[in-house]
Amino acid sequence: MHMADALLSPTVGGAVWAVSAGGIAWCSARLRRESDDRQAPLMGVLGAFLFAAQMVNFTIPGTGSSGHLAGGLLLAILLGPPAAFLTVASVLMVQALFFADGGLLALGCNIFNLGFIPAFVVFPLVYRRFIGHAPGRFRQLTVTMTASVIAMQLGAFAVVLETVASGVSSFPFSRFLLLMQPIHLAIGLVEGAVTVAVVSFVRKARPELLQQAIGVPAVAERSRASICAFFLAVSVITAGGLSSLASEQPDGLEWSVAKVAGAAELEGARQGVHALLAAMQEKSAWFPDYSFDSAKPPVDPPRSPAAAGGAAASGTAVSGLVGTMLTLFLVFSAGWLLKKGSRATVAPEG
Repeated sequence: MHMADALLSPTVGGAVWAVSAGGIAWCSARLRRESDDRQAPLMGVLGAFLFAAQMVNFTIPGTGSSGHLAGGLLLAILLGPPAAFLTVASVLMVQALFFADGGLLALGCNIFNLGFIPAFVVFPLVYRRFIGHAPGRFRQLTVTMTASVIAMQLGAFAVVLETVASGVSSFPFSRFLLLMQPIHLAIGLVEGAVTVAVVSFVRKARPELLQQAIGVPAVAERSRASICAFFLAVSVITAGGLSSLASEQPDGLEWSVAKVAGAAELEGARQGVHALLAAMQEKSAWFPDYSFDSAKPPVDPPRSPAAAGGAAASGTAVSGLVGTMLTLFLVFSAGWLLKKGSRATVAPEG
């Protein structure tokens, strides 16, 4: 559901960029006031996990489309909304800047759709309200699945609104909506299943993480090293191996655009701000389309890693590992710097 610049006008893209930037500033200030120094490593490994997981597109049977994990709700459950939002934003920045996945003008929209909506709308209003302090297996399954589907549906709806409001592509609102919502319903069901599986595992291994996310003080805090090591191992395996098995079908957004416009790649937006940002992205991208073909300009909209013009599996694996480690480093560093700033602020004078 990563939007491309070709779908957006500078006005809409810039406005949502401002909203997302404000969210990043607010969440950063919020984390500075918190005192848990162990949050930064968990943010880092979960950011790496999300980057790796999003490389694995899964086929939606009978549609000719595919989807991938969005992860915003999952991270909100494990980290709480502010840390989750910053982590998702960091992952999307790495993808856009170094892998040409999602446009630079569209980055604000992608952060809002994939980060803000699940963390600050769906998590507090759906998941946290209905999950309870000690949910049984049925409630955990039902609430998590429902919240995951709602997050995906609202994100897809936001994409439609942002695209139509831009007026660049002149898509009919009703037709675009009727394509986006059902395909992302299917993707949301898979997202929900993955979220349930991960949350169930964490509930058994580290239940205090889930208690903290819903506002219940943990009775006993244990070292987070084991859970961090687990997610890091899964991230490396996914990025270095499973990513090469990703579906070659277009994702839900590309599929919907192709149905409405007759082609997945939109033309006519390579001028003005769009051209400037495309040139910047071409220079910053280390592995465009998650491949070694660095001479190739970024595509618009982005393709799945495995669909990058038949790119070698080794290129996908290497780019996945580089992106995973880069995300780990950047997210961990950001979290550590926020905590360091917090300690400096509260340090006594003299």
